[in-house]
Amino acid sequence: MPNSRFKQTIDKKVEIPFLSGKNAFSHLSVVGRPANASLTGDGPIIILEPDLSWIVLFVAGLLEVVWAIGLKYTHGFTRLTPSIITIVAMIVSIAMLSWAMRTLPVGTAYAVWTGIGAVGAAITGILLLGESASPARLLSLCLIVAGIIGLKLSTH
Repeated sequence: MPNSRFKQTIDKKVEIPFLSGKNAFSHLSVVGRPANASLTGDGPIIILEPDLSWIVLFVAGLLEVVWAIGLKYTHGFTRLTPSIITIVAMIVSIAMLSWAMRTLPVGTAYAVWTGIGAVGAAITGILLLGESASPARLLSLCLIVAGIIGLKLSTH
């Protein structure tokens, strides 16, 4: 079966040794989708294709902002149009989160999704709803963003 064979090939870890130098890596480790690598100057220049799972997860997080803010405008789901927009955003956001979790670790994907939603909702609240923009609140939001970036960088 070609598909199962292809899957086995993709899931293997490949290590490519490089000579060490001023700007070189000691080796390039690739898991999953292959990277395009070329050698120039002191070390490799690595061009990675964007990982679709992370893009989908980011959009899912943005949709979480839409439904979180949308809840305010539904007035307890008594207003039809905001309620429909909010419910559709919820369903699509969770479906996209689920899709991203096929290849991303559950804890990382969920934390990034909620982090994007929390930061986005707080910023939207500050900009559109006149909520507090105190230094402590802004610092806390920066810490959440740092956590999201840390999770992204530490996920293989």
